[in-house]
Amino acid sequence: MASTKFTTVARSLSSGSTQGMVKPPIKVFGIEGRYATALFSAGTKQNKLEAIEKDLIKFQTALKSDKVLKEFVDNPINKRSLKSSTLQLAAKKLALSPPSSNFLSMFNFYILPLDSADQQELKKTLQAFSKKGETIKLELKVDPTLIGGMIVSIGDKYVDMSVATKIKKYTEIIQEAV
Repeated sequence: MASTKFTTVARSLSSGSTQGMVKPPIKVFGIEGRYATALFSAGTKQNKLEAIEKDLIKFQTALKSDKVLKEFVDNPINKRSLKSSTLQLAAKKLALSPPSSNFLSMFNFYILPLDSADQQELKKTLQAFSKKGETIKLELKVDPTLIGGMIVSIGDKYVDMSVATKIKKYTEIIQEAV
């Protein structure tokens, strides 16, 4: 599911195939790692890493100072297409560079609830992991504390693919290295 969409994202961010991507100095994993790698690759190829860093700080500051924008972005009820167009307008208003603007407009699909087509695709994918004759009953809950990603529970199997858990793990790794 996400890999198909990521291919589109990576190509739109870095203007080339994912095989020609520039490797970041620190390898990061998962979908958020792929996004970060694609943005780093695009910034390196376009010689705009400093601009991207400033853009992300500018956007982070806007989220902290503009409560309406923050509430809109955090609201899981807003549709993806509306969030995407709003993030594009915010990027334009903040005068963000093209790689940063692309990043913001494409990143939002990962942090929103799944639409019916994505739900069906997820259900089909999960069905492959179930036993013969079993049917997947998909129960979706939006939990903003996960930041993004999902937690999947099938019977006694539990897989945590949330961004919050990955951030926690990366923070622990960094703290251990220091």
